[in-house]
Parts: sequence; structure tokens; C-alpha cells
Amino acid sequence: MRKYSFIIFLLYFTGLQSKQIEVCKSCNISTIQRAIEVAEDGDEIFIKKGVYQENNVEVNKSITIFGEEGTIIDGNNKGNILLITADNFVLKNFKIINVAVSYTKDYTAVKVVRCKNFTIENLVLDQIFFGILIEKSHYGKILNNTLSSTAKDEANSGNGIHIWHSSNMEVEGNEVYGMRDGIYFEFVTESKIHDNFSHDNIRYGLHFMFSNNDTYFNNQFKNNGAGVAVMFSKFITMYQNKFTHNWGSASYGLLLKEIYDTQIYNNIFEENTIGIKGEGCTRITYKNNSFVRNGWAIKIAGACYANFFERNDFMHNSLDLAYNSKVNDNKFDQNYWSEYTGYDIDKNGVGDIPYRPVKLFSYIVNKTPEALVLLRSLFVDIINFSEKVSPVFTPDDLMDNNPIMKRIND
Repeated sequence: MRKYSFIIFLLYFTGLQSKQIEVCKSCNISTIQRAIEVAEDGDEIFIKKGVYQENNVEVNKSITIFGEEGTIIDGNNKGNILLITADNFVLKNFKIINVAVSYTKDYTAVKVVRCKNFTIENLVLDQIFFGILIEKSHYGKILNNTLSSTAKDEANSGNGIHIWHSSNMEVEGNEVYGMRDGIYFEFVTESKIHDNFSHDNIRYGLHFMFSNNDTYFNNQFKNNGAGVAVMFSKFITMYQNKFTHNWGSASYGLLLKEIYDTQIYNNIFEENTIGIKGEGCTRITYKNNSFVRNGWAIKIAGACYANFFERNDFMHNSLDLAYNSKVNDNKFDQNYWSEYTGYDIDKNGVGDIPYRPVKLFSYIVNKTPEALVLLRSLFVDIINFSEKVSPVFTPDDLMDNNPIMKRIND
């Protein structure tokens, strides 16, 4: 009992020792760097409103830094602005502007290196190169921040939220636009990305590389060069996301490359050049997704095996499915196809004849993209009908044996 009383006393005593340091132009401490120098672990630094022209500020203590409404840190386009190297820190409620652009260095508004147990919350980062860059760190939260820039091309732009070689990260409620990639994960495990809005970025709204056992849900990816790319990863769960208006000659809502053992369900793919493009994908389950008014709903390239498409809606896409091989090891069952012209005599909600989603014309367009100009012509209707009657070029076993007569997912 005396032991526990001592611990409680120690915690109380430690709390008494922590202090709040005010920073303002007329205060005893007028710069953020000076406030950090005099602070101790557990202290708070409160920045009063105003513009603070500082850069290359190192936070090497376990402290909380927060600002009054109207607090702006202006980096004057000179290097990094905040470099964090301590565990158990909190940053919240201020604005950072004008991060330097470089072709050789990743200048960043907030750079976190080898830290644990931290929160970055309610920051506004504008006119930045990289926004929040996290390296070899764990158990961090990036919450409700707004990150933006005016990137013109990939060579002189950085990523909004960039996380490398880290684990147990949570990225929630952020808006990212005008960057190269909105959110970037590389070698990141056991992490969550949810309730973010990533739009109008040059390359990807979200970019995964070599990252396993991660989940992303309830995000919206709109009007990016391409929506999301998930590459060389496994055990990823993706659900309740919206992929919309990702248009371009090589654009897609979701690119999957060398992905294994993944769940993709309850997502909406609407008005993308390609809803999902898959290359080298194995044991993927696609369930209860909606593909609406895309160019291609799904485009499958080589080495895609043991994938299962169940109870998805394919509605008014120019082409529902492109497939570049006669070999098929994927299964389609109980999906709704707006192009299905079969019948349901027994009124059980399931079509009485199978549906072949791969049209000969999609096969031709894969080989000769210029043929797309013939999409709505009578010639296309004739060759598609002839291929349906006697398959020669398309996989003869690729069909939905139980097509649903009405839309499944509202």
C-alpha cells in the first residue's frame, strides 16, 4: 500500500513541476526555439497569435506545443520548419507556411524521426514541399490536419503525409490537396487510414508500397492523377471508400500490383477511367462494391489468380471487364450487371442464363486502344454477339452463373 501511495505522490509531484511557457512578441520568450530550450519534459508551450518567422526548429523534449487561433509559423522557404526527435510529444492548433522546395532534400513542415507515442492534430500546412514526414516511428496519430500546396509537376513537389518504415500509425480526418501524393506509406505496418479527403493531387490520392497488415476505410479520393495505388503488399483491408473522378489516359480509381490476401468491400468507384486495375493479384476478395459510369470497371492484367468477385454492382460502365488472357482462375458470382439482357422466369431475383462480362471489343481495345472510337457502333454490337455465341478470344469459363436482376448495394 505504501508503494502505491508513493507512486501516486510521485505522479502528483511531477504534475506540479510541469509548466506552461507563453510565446509572443512582447513576452519574455518571443521565439519558439527559445521556448523549447527552456522547456522540460512534460511542459506546454502556448504560442499566442501572430506570425513567427522561424525554421529548422528542433523539438527534442517530450512537450506539448499548441497555438492560439491566428498563430502562423512562416519558414520563409528556408529548409525544414519543425524537426521532432522526442517521444510523447503533441503538436496542435497552429499554421505552418512556406516550406523550401528542393530537388535533393525532403524539406518538410513537420518532420518526425525515431519517435513514439505522439499526436499531430489540427494543423494547417500551406505552401509546403513535404507536409508531415515520419521516419522509423511508432504509435503516432495524425488527426484533422489540412495540408495543401500548388504543385505543378512531380519533380518539384512532395507528399502531404509521408510515412516510412513505421508501425501502429493512425491517419484520420485529414484533408490533403495540391501535393504529389496525398498520403504515402512505405514499409508501414499495423496502421489505419480513415475519414480522410485526398483530392486534386498530381499523382496519387493514397500510395502504398511494401506495407502489410494495414486498413483504410471511409476515405474519399477525388480528382487525383490516380486515386490509390497499393503495391507489393499483403493483408490489406479496404472498405467504405469512395474513388471518384480520377480521369486521365493512365488513370484509375485503384491500382493493385503484386497484392496478396486482401479484402476489398463496400467501396464506390464512380467516373474513373478505370475503376480497378489489377496486376499480379492473388487471393483478393471483392464484395459489395459499386462500379458506376467508369470507362472500364475492372481491368485485369496477367498473374491474377484465385480472386473472387461477389455481390458487386456494375452499372453503366463503358466496359465492365477487360481481361488479357484466355486462362481464368477467378470467380464471379451473384453480381449485378446493368448490361445483362437475360431473364428471370422463376422470379427468384437471379438470372436464368449466365452472363459473360468480357466482351470481344474490350479484348480488341486492350490490343489496339485506338479502336475505342468504335465503342457505340453497330460493328461492335455484332462482334460482341458473335463472341458470346461462340467464344474464341475471351475466356470461355469466365462468367457469372448467377447474375442478380436488381442493384444490390444502395
